[in-house]
Amino acid sequence: KPWSGRGRPPSLVRRQPGHAPVSAKELAQALPEDAWRRITWREGSKVPLASRFAAVRVRPAHRDYWRSAPRPEEWFLIEWPQGEVEPTKYWLSTLPEDTELADLVGQAKLRWRIERDYQELKQEIGLGHYEGRGWRGFHHHATLAIAAYGFLVSERSLIPPSAPRSAPLLKAPALPEDYRPRGAAAPSRTPRQQFNRHHQD
Repeated sequence: KPWSGRGRPPSLVRRQPGHAPVSAKELAQALPEDAWRRITWREGSKVPLASRFAAVRVRPAHRDYWRSAPRPEEWFLIEWPQGEVEPTKYWLSTLPEDTELADLVGQAKLRWRIERDYQELKQEIGLGHYEGRGWRGFHHHATLAIAAYGFLVSERSLIPPSAPRSAPLLKAPALPEDYRPRGAAAPSRTPRQQFNRHHQD
């Protein structure tokens, strides 16, 4: 709102007439038919899992009248399965603006895999078996459980059909030349060079 010259200058955003927020459902139903695409996000137990999706860039308007600037743009992802009378699921995402629709759907549908990972971590690996009282002990226990689970996932990805058919095999990242494990002595301080694995003969 422009300042009249009296009193304190206005600092909160004001909406112009005809520029009111719309609900998620109204926005989804106003999208044209060509905005919707059928996306398959993973293999199911019997058939591939797929549905209709659309994504648009929006500015969330929740209580923005208390803000001094509009919120930044985000992705608004909508799922409207074929045959349903209205959309069934909505997501807001801060992924980059050039993110493809298939990648948005893949990230949104990771919740099932994350829940399965957490369940396996607790039941199969033993993350939920910790009975200590200190943070350090729990941190060590969780670290070992997650490392063990990561190893099992990497081994499982080598045996089809556990991994997605299009996914590449997991590879360990390359270590930098100056990498040194935490707590390891510097090579220059090693008293016996023959025990230094970095020593050049």
